[in-house]
This record gives sequence, C-alpha cells and structure tokens, in this order.
Amino acid sequence: MYLKIHKSGTGTIVALCDRELIGKTLKEGNITVTITEEFYKGDIISEQEAIEIISKAPNVNIFGEKAVSCAVKCGIVDKVNVKIIDKVAHAQIFRI
Repeated sequence: MYLKIHKSGTGTIVALCDRELIGKTLKEGNITVTITEEFYKGDIISEQEAIEIISKAPNVNIFGEKAVSCAVKCGIVDKVNVKIIDKVAHAQIFRI
C-alpha cells in the first residue's frame, strides 16, 4: 500500500491506497475519481504501519480492498460505510 501525508496550515490529510490503483481512473454513474500519483503515491507501508497512522489521523482518504480493510480491521471504519466505486472499495474518515 501507498501512504502519503499532506499538510496544509493546521490541517492534515492522509491518503492511503492499494499499490495497483495508482494512475487508474474509476467511473461509476456521475462519479469519476483518478487515483493520482501526486495525491496517493507516497511511502510503501505495511498493514500494521497503515493502521498505526490512520487510527490517529484527523482526515483520511482510502482506496482499495487492502487499504480499506486496514481501516475496518482497526475499527475506525464500519463496513456499512464503505463505498464501492467501479468495483473498488473507498472510505473517508473525518474527525472534527
């Protein structure tokens, strides 16, 4: 999986995705999402590292079965809140 941390002012967004999704464009209905290198391609990390980071991150954007499974496994995303876009699992976490 790739994990990239974006910092802007006082905000932080963590981007997490399965490696094979980089560069893909997902389309379903009126939704189109491109998994760009610029936003998602950061460090290659293990499942345990991903869990440690996303369990503390204020905002997380996640694509892919492995990546979303990490969020479900550690209890920060409920399976009912996982969206499927063009057969790819997607979840977002916003902590206020």
